[in-house]
Amino acid sequence: MHQTITIMPEISIRGRRMPESPIRKLAPYAEIAKKKGHKVYHLNIGQPDIKSPEIAIEAIKNIDLDIIEYGPSAGYESYRRKLADFYTKQDVKVAFEDIMITTGGSEALLFALGSIMDPGDELIIPEPFYANYSAFSEESSATVVPVISNLESGFTLPTIEEFEKAITSKTKAILICNPNNPTGYLYSESEINQLGELVKKHDLFLIADEVYREFIYDERDKHFSVMNLKGIEQNVIMIDSVSKRYSMCGARIGCMVTKNKEVISAAMKFAQARLCPPTIEQIACEAAIDTPQSYFDEVISEYKDRRDTLISELNKIEGVLVTTPKAAFYCIAQLPVDNTDDFSQWLLESYNLDKETVMLAPAAGFYATPGVGLNQVRIAYVLKKEDLIRAVQILKVAISAYNSEKKQSILKTADKENA
Repeated sequence: MHQTITIMPEISIRGRRMPESPIRKLAPYAEIAKKKGHKVYHLNIGQPDIKSPEIAIEAIKNIDLDIIEYGPSAGYESYRRKLADFYTKQDVKVAFEDIMITTGGSEALLFALGSIMDPGDELIIPEPFYANYSAFSEESSATVVPVISNLESGFTLPTIEEFEKAITSKTKAILICNPNNPTGYLYSESEINQLGELVKKHDLFLIADEVYREFIYDERDKHFSVMNLKGIEQNVIMIDSVSKRYSMCGARIGCMVTKNKEVISAAMKFAQARLCPPTIEQIACEAAIDTPQSYFDEVISEYKDRRDTLISELNKIEGVLVTTPKAAFYCIAQLPVDNTDDFSQWLLESYNLDKETVMLAPAAGFYATPGVGLNQVRIAYVLKKEDLIRAVQILKVAISAYNSEKKQSILKTADKENA
């Protein structure tokens, strides 16, 4: 009997190298847990439960269009003008021509990288960093060069000497996220100025993802935008988004901002290739700019309470190490387990406490350096305080159960080997 051999074409090297998202890769296990009747507390993803501004929702409800047609590739001028005014009020002086509307901050970063990076060019990023930066770099054929920050220092900016060591003839840009996802660290004006001097010295681009600029919890701390750096206006690219500011993640509207006309011109080619950003969502986002300050005051107060609750509860677990984040709504926590990838999957696949469990984002996926962050997780404090308290209670019991189970497994293996 002849054996049938199935032959099929292979996927690309890039497809094989694209990293899985540490934020979403465990989603199938979460769905299985839910089908078992288990409640899953999602600490893995920065999806706020805060209501979107009413003014944006009303704009969608009251849309009066006969045709939902293509819009301009750079986004509607009325929205870009209004956005420029919004930034100016935040002391970030830009013209509407400096702004390109994109399909989320993700596309803004892809356009930026596509416009400035050639295959093999190097992109320096302080780690841990937003996991999708690795994916975007892979899509752009750029090489990520990490410069590590650590939990012990509170994830402050690595020293300029460390950046200097990482710079080579292939280095094209430095990318930061300020405030930082996943650490919640807020880079100071001094730290941003140091980076400004560095990119000026080596003639590099400085890209700053500033989507969490509103989420700062101490009145003495202020956000300093890279757009305010003097003398390197042509080197700077800012990435922004409505996702977190207005709790409108599903709108998928962001923007790329730069005074470098060549970068804008190059990015326009990418923008034209994808035609245009979403029409209806731009209408909602343009309306959202008129959201009253009271909305943000309430949101910041709520997140500050959630942050304080989460950190307080985590500190009650023996062996957990965590610092208090200054901004955004994430923290990196070090857990007393050997491997948080295995632990996070076990939580969903094999564990429940009274039919409840927790979904985490293993932190190794937020590092480019192999073997780092294996016992860390990123936690998003986007749930109500009572849910955060319950989630950490489950986590505390789960850590003990997991380590006990692992210990028993090791002992059984040793007994078999010695039998």
